[in-house]
Amino acid sequence: MKKVVPSERLRRELDDVLSGIGEEQDPVEAVARLGARLILQQALEDEVTDFVGRARYERVDGEREVIYRNGFAEPSTVRATSGPTVIERPRVRDASRVGFESEVLGKGVARTHALEALIVCSFLRGLSVRDVEAALEECFGERVIGKSTVARVCKDTAQRYVAWCERDLSEHDLVYLYLDAIYLKLRPTDEPAEGVLVAWGITLEGQKVLLGLQLGSRESYDSWLDFGRDLKARGMRSPALIIADGAPGIWKATRELWHGEAEQRCTVHALRNVTSKLPERLHREVKGRYWQILDDASTAAEAKASLLALAGDYRASYPSAMKPIDEHVDQLVAHLRFPLQHRKRTRSTNLLERTFVEVRRRTKIIGRFPGETSALSLIWAVLELSSRGWRGVTMTPKAVAQIERIRRGQAPNTDLSVPATDQEVVAA
Repeated sequence: MKKVVPSERLRRELDDVLSGIGEEQDPVEAVARLGARLILQQALEDEVTDFVGRARYERVDGEREVIYRNGFAEPSTVRATSGPTVIERPRVRDASRVGFESEVLGKGVARTHALEALIVCSFLRGLSVRDVEAALEECFGERVIGKSTVARVCKDTAQRYVAWCERDLSEHDLVYLYLDAIYLKLRPTDEPAEGVLVAWGITLEGQKVLLGLQLGSRESYDSWLDFGRDLKARGMRSPALIIADGAPGIWKATRELWHGEAEQRCTVHALRNVTSKLPERLHREVKGRYWQILDDASTAAEAKASLLALAGDYRASYPSAMKPIDEHVDQLVAHLRFPLQHRKRTRSTNLLERTFVEVRRRTKIIGRFPGETSALSLIWAVLELSSRGWRGVTMTPKAVAQIERIRRGQAPNTDLSVPATDQEVVAA
């Protein structure tokens, strides 16, 4: 007689719940929890079926080694964001010898990554270990995790951060490198706030990748130089374009680290410097002309001429306000040597600034971190979590060819009259 597998029992339970749904106090919750349990159980059973190469009770020929199922382990509980989920892990006979280990729930796994993320985010919201434990219990109506586990999750986050800091970066075919810093008070007595240096990149495949994170004293040259040396030591390839704000320490360090790469000063920061020294009545006019130039220019040379003409209209009356344009115009238009469809992504450090908003929101109310590594690991957790949903950058074959020509030192073709009919490649 064939035994009823756990997934089939759960299907029958789900059918019973659906048939008597009017009797449930909270039918949506009942169906959701049982459905989540069924999906996880079925995934574990399907994983074993794929590994052994046959369905239950199916015969096989004698030409290959037969791998046997070995029933199910005792019911165990996995902690998930939907609450504690009871599953029965299917077993394989001589699992170690035949090389089987579940990829859905590895050996000893008792909680999901989503629950870990919830714990880390709760901690970053300023909750203590005890508060996190109580909040989860209130949310799920029962105790889902203990304070020792909460502390262990935070410790595991720190360990993953250390491993992330040591990972090989040579696999990333880097095109655009973004450098910026965020200032945070990691301790109540920090005065001024501590600088955290951050590096993001966009690859030739159009993928955004978080490259590095390091404490740096006030964005000094020495701090950026040490940060860049660490990135290079771990195999980071030279970028084609470096995007950063106007901090002198960044540019002095990058010129020493990467020789000859194009430099793009953040156009947003530059405009702020301009308008800060202009009367408010002129702000709208100057901003409108400034962005119109950068939006409409078809080449870097065209944008340069237009920006200098803009500065010329105000230079006599406001020479200090026009200084950022006069002194750094080549760096303000460098992004226009690259694919024009990327211009709004490559002309500023907004890619970083938006992420920093989330970091500041999460860390503001903590007040005190246990230590430097703890602070950086939790900041990394926020950055890493917030970057998961990012869309990639579109890379057409034409754009890739243009970038490769720039890398080889050839003049890029930036003629906008040529229609972009190439098939697009978009990173997920």
